[in-house]
Amino acid sequence: MTRTYGITGVASGIGAALAQVLKAQGNRVVGYDLLETYENVDHFVPLDLADKASIRSAAMATPWMLDGLCNNAGLPPVADQAAKILQVNFTGTRGFTQAMMPHLNAGASLVNMASRAGHKWHNNLDQIKRLAGLQQLEQIARFVDDEAIDPTRAYNLSKEAVLLWTLSMTEEMVHRDIRVNSLSPGGIATGILDDFKKAFGMQMAKNVERAGRVGTPEEVAKIAAFVLSPDSHWLKGADISIDGGMGAFNMTDALGLAVMLGPDKGGTA
Repeated sequence: MTRTYGITGVASGIGAALAQVLKAQGNRVVGYDLLETYENVDHFVPLDLADKASIRSAAMATPWMLDGLCNNAGLPPVADQAAKILQVNFTGTRGFTQAMMPHLNAGASLVNMASRAGHKWHNNLDQIKRLAGLQQLEQIARFVDDEAIDPTRAYNLSKEAVLLWTLSMTEEMVHRDIRVNSLSPGGIATGILDDFKKAFGMQMAKNVERAGRVGTPEEVAKIAAFVLSPDSHWLKGADISIDGGMGAFNMTDALGLAVMLGPDKGGTA
């Protein structure tokens, strides 16, 4: 059975890899991006998540009902872009999803691309809620200034917000017969990997060393394709880490879990 899926950020990285995987499975792909592309895309729609008019136009230009939507587009932590990072990665993505609701079939799957950088959300709940109350880029710019948010914090905050937004709408989506889940990649070899290396420095280098390598866009795409598909029908409101074990390494360190390995593996008797 041919299904139709939408992907934001389809022109490169994980989005391009996901389009390739979905097409190889015999599906139809609607691609959304600032950069025009028709590679593994049946229909392209221009989309600027920093522009409300573009968001409305992109939703209206969607040619078919969708069986799933992957909110993959996002900005990395680059200098002087803190407000735009929050707008594109969270506020604009949320607005686009709301605009796309009439274009989703019953039984559709929403996949929100979060990040392992958002997994410390429990330390920043009040700030996330303040961000969630904003809609305009001008409001976000004032928020960034008032709370002295630099680009790295903006990126982390945007992904914290994506994780909690996914959780918060799970029940509503269940009542609409739509599933929503998030994915949290870490250390993926895309064109923006160097931006993350600069932002996260030695911590990222240490994580990659422990994992043995960075991940590939194709590895994330294959998991995203499964979560989009009906085969994952009982997966609802979940976040899946795709990081080669990096999150587990850090949690083991933080919780002192080496002792659970036993005395011959570095624990104490």
